[in-house]
Amino acid sequence: MAFAVVGAPFNTLTVEHINNAGYVGLRRTSIFCPPFSLCVKSQSAGKKQLIRAEAAINTLITETRKTIEECEAAVIEGNPPAAPAVPPKPQSPPGTPAISPIPLMRRPRRNRKSATLRAAFQETTISPANFILPLFIHEGEEDTPIGAMPGCYRLGWQHGLIEEVYKARDVGVNSLVLFPKIPDALKSPTGDESYNENGLVPRAIRLLKDKYPDLVIYTDVALDPYSSDGHDGIVREDGVIMNDETVHQLCKQAVAQARAGADVVSPSDMMDGRVAAIRLALDREGFQDVSIMSYTAKYASAFYGPFREALDSNPRFGDKKTYQMNPGNYREALIESCTDEEEGADILMVKPAMPYLDVIRLLRDNTSLPISAYQVSGEYSMIKAAAAKGMLDETKAMMESLLCIKRAGADAILTYFALQAARHLCGDGK
Repeated sequence: MAFAVVGAPFNTLTVEHINNAGYVGLRRTSIFCPPFSLCVKSQSAGKKQLIRAEAAINTLITETRKTIEECEAAVIEGNPPAAPAVPPKPQSPPGTPAISPIPLMRRPRRNRKSATLRAAFQETTISPANFILPLFIHEGEEDTPIGAMPGCYRLGWQHGLIEEVYKARDVGVNSLVLFPKIPDALKSPTGDESYNENGLVPRAIRLLKDKYPDLVIYTDVALDPYSSDGHDGIVREDGVIMNDETVHQLCKQAVAQARAGADVVSPSDMMDGRVAAIRLALDREGFQDVSIMSYTAKYASAFYGPFREALDSNPRFGDKKTYQMNPGNYREALIESCTDEEEGADILMVKPAMPYLDVIRLLRDNTSLPISAYQVSGEYSMIKAAAAKGMLDETKAMMESLLCIKRAGADAILTYFALQAARHLCGDGK
C-alpha cells in the first residue's frame, strides 16, 4: 500500500490511500517504524507529495507483526518475548567486610543515586535571570583592565559598555548596575558631580535605554565616587560623616538618575533615613515607578578592596565604620531591614554575600520583600586567584558560590561572574 499527501498547511499532512502503481524510489525510515512512518520526498509547492513503502518491507512487517491478543496469549502460555537478562550484581572490592545490611527505614542517598534523580529533587536552582551584572564605566574610549579583578574592565561608556551589555543579554542577563570612575578634577567635598544630569552615569543610562529599551538599569546612589575625600557622605572638618546633609545630596543624585531613565536606584551609603527621603524626592518629581533597592545590611568589610581600586575611591583618611555595619553584628541587620521596609524600600540587599549567608537568611525569614545579595569584588577575586594557582576548579567554585547565595534566600545576585556563569548555564563554554 502507498499513500498520497494532499496539499495542506505547513506541518499538516492529509493522507489518503492510492494505488501503488507508478510510485517508486521512496523507502521507510526504518523497518521498525509503523507503516505510516516513511521518508517523504517533497515535490514542487502546491502539488501532491507522494509516499510509497517498498513492497518487500511491507510484506515482512505484515507477516511478523502479532495482534495484541496473540501477544497476550503468548505471555499467558509462559512464552514471553525475549528481553535482556537481569544484570549481574556488581561485586565489591576484595577485602570488603561481609556484614548484614543496617536495618534503615530511611536512606536519603536513594534520592541522590543518579543525575536524573538529583536534578528532579534539587531544591534550589539558579538562572541568568537571577543575576545583576555590575559594570565599571569611565570617560575614555578604550576598555581598561582592572588589575585586582581579572576579567573585569573599566568600560568606555560609548562603545565597550554597549558591547558588554550585548554579550550579557545574549545569554539572558538583562539587568546591570553602573559604577563610574569619575575624573579627579570633578570630585569635590560635597560630591556635586553626582547629580549632574549630563554626568557620566546619566549619559550612560540614556545611551543604554536608547539602544536596549527593555534593559533593567540599577544605579548606585552614594557620594564616594564623586567625593574628594573618598567617603560615602560629606565629611566635616573633624572627620565626622554628616548624615542629613549627605541625604540631601543623595536625593538629588537619585532624581537625576531617574530622570535619565534608571529603573532602580540603589542607595549604598548607609546614611540613616535616606530611603524615606529618596522615596519622597522621587515621588515629588513624578518617578513613582522607579524602585529603590536599599543596601540594607552593608558591612564594613575587608572584601571591598578590588572594587575601590577599580573606581579609585579609597577613603583619603579613616575608614567607613561609623556608617557601615560591624561584621560582628547579626541582630542589627533586623533593625536596618525593618527601617528600610517601613521607609519604602522595594528590595533589600546584603553586602557582602558569602561571608554573610546567615544575614541573608535572617532577612529572608523576616520580610516578604525581594532580597538581593552582592558577591563583592573580593569574593570574585579570591576565586579567580585560587583558580589561577590551580587550587580549585573555577567554574565549579563559581557556580557553587552562586547557588549557595541563592539557597540562603537571595532572589537576585549582583556578581562579576554574571556573564561567565550565564554562559555556563546556557551551555556555552566561551
